Amino acid sequence: MEKKYSLKFLPLFDRVLVERCAAETVTKGGIMIPEKAQGKVLQATVVAVGSGARGKDGEIHPVSVKVGEKVLLPEYGGTKIVLEDKDYYLFRDGDILGKYLD
Repeated sequence: MEKKYSLKFLPLFDRVLVERCAAETVTKGGIMIPEKAQGKVLQATVVAVGSGARGKDGEIHPVSVKVGEKVLLPEYGGTKIVLEDKDYYLFRDGDILGKYLD
């Protein structure tokens, strides 16, 4: 079931708003992982996308990801935004490393 997002925020140009996935707290073997050992989660779900960047030719180049897709983020970067008491991150389209295929 696809999650619907109803935020009152729309990124501009080639920006992508993502929500990081929850960190794994238990290993497959059932061992609890402490918070300090979990590390940063690099997988996220796209929540909103901008219209695209304007190229040198003046045409708009659309963003390469769509709402609902799972993407791989860089370890550092992005701008943290709090909307409706939840943490979201804003990245440029070119900063996203890749997307997961189903």
